[in-house]
Amino acid sequence: MTPFILVIFGATGDLAQHKLIPSLFALFKGNLLPKDFYIIGFSRRDLTDEKFHEYFKLQTEDAKWNDFAKHLIFTSASFEEKNGYEKLNQKLLEIDERMGACITRFFYLATPPDHYETILDKLVESKLSEGCGHEKGNWTRLIIEKPFGKDLDTAKQLDKKLAEIFEEKQIFRVDHYLGKETVQNMLAFRFANGIFEPVWKKEYIDHVQITFAQDEGVGTRGKFFDGIGILRDIAQNHLMQLLAAVAMESPKSFTKEDLRDARAEVIKNVKIADDKSIVRGQYEGYKDEKDVEKDSDTETFVAMKVFVNTPRFDGIPFYVRAGKKMAKEVVEISVVFTQTCHILFKEYGCPEIGNVITFRIQPNEGISLRFIAKTPGAKLGLESVDMKFNYKEGFGTNGLEAYERVLLDIFASDQTLFNRSDELESSWKFITEILNKWEQNKSDLLTYKQGSLGPKEANELIENDNRKWLLI
Repeated sequence: MTPFILVIFGATGDLAQHKLIPSLFALFKGNLLPKDFYIIGFSRRDLTDEKFHEYFKLQTEDAKWNDFAKHLIFTSASFEEKNGYEKLNQKLLEIDERMGACITRFFYLATPPDHYETILDKLVESKLSEGCGHEKGNWTRLIIEKPFGKDLDTAKQLDKKLAEIFEEKQIFRVDHYLGKETVQNMLAFRFANGIFEPVWKKEYIDHVQITFAQDEGVGTRGKFFDGIGILRDIAQNHLMQLLAAVAMESPKSFTKEDLRDARAEVIKNVKIADDKSIVRGQYEGYKDEKDVEKDSDTETFVAMKVFVNTPRFDGIPFYVRAGKKMAKEVVEISVVFTQTCHILFKEYGCPEIGNVITFRIQPNEGISLRFIAKTPGAKLGLESVDMKFNYKEGFGTNGLEAYERVLLDIFASDQTLFNRSDELESSWKFITEILNKWEQNKSDLLTYKQGSLGPKEANELIENDNRKWLLI
């Protein structure tokens, strides 16, 4: 890996503190970073380099922290302050001079979205966006975190602004769930195993369930989350990408653009079943959370029934749900196959649900296959049993954390696991249609108990089709 400079805007925020710096430190300890690299924190807090190092308390206890901290530099300035970018530019030039060459610069916007436009404008005004060479595309990259806008119009505006400053090959739109081992393994599972792909279609699949359950509430993110809601925060990106991993066609190749083409084709064909196929809720006590408006109508739960209008999945329902303050923390995808047991074994009693393949994204990443087996004994009885695989047991490791993988791909300029602009536009088009319907009927917001599985109407959504949510 070649030397690089990573500038983190919002370096004292939650993302940097809990994800970026810990992931960079893990890569450093694993000898996955080059000898020469520089991480420059940019934030309004008045900190020296040493005080910035102390900001990451959990890491400072590690024996290798001091070696890693030598690569950390801090610039104190507000995002609106011209002088801050001048100071940053001076530090970048000093590093280039020390290295005797132009070093690739990565600008990571680890800030709330309302700061994006200001930072982008200042990068242009200060000419930092141009890099240190004559061809800026070779030396400069921009990393931006979701949500990429608040609706279709704002997403288009952001995309237009990015395109005016950077080439598409320079832009990395982060959805860290694409860096999860199990999400990546879905491609290998489907397309490297000949026994599964032939039945991965409407003739054999009854329905698909996707659950994104969080046991925590908004915590310290109230200011960001309130007014955004879980549809924008989770469904627009994470859930759409998980759905695409299930429903995508085999890409022409395992190259960046072919994989993104396959994902984009799914996302543009996702349609809500009908106006009655959406349930939104808010957990009890949400309005008492820190930085949340007392009359807030922001949803903390959403469930919906959607279809993917492609030849492979035409007519197959996808039941999708996401929520906070749920019974447990779990993210998983279950592909439920059509029950055929009754054809031959009807008089012996068949389990209600037959074959199910479940991809557990978190916790304990892995895959399970549910099949029907004969129970021990002289009489013929049938029950469902699970065959399970998880990374820790199978490989002796859980692999890289999602942000570790995301960062490595950024440094390698590999955009395979990052959203392309057309993927975003299609997902926002879908989400904005739902938001517009909600705006017309705000009385649809339901209340659910903390520690539950959401409003009872979410159960009715799937039970009306004579199906049930699988236990999580």
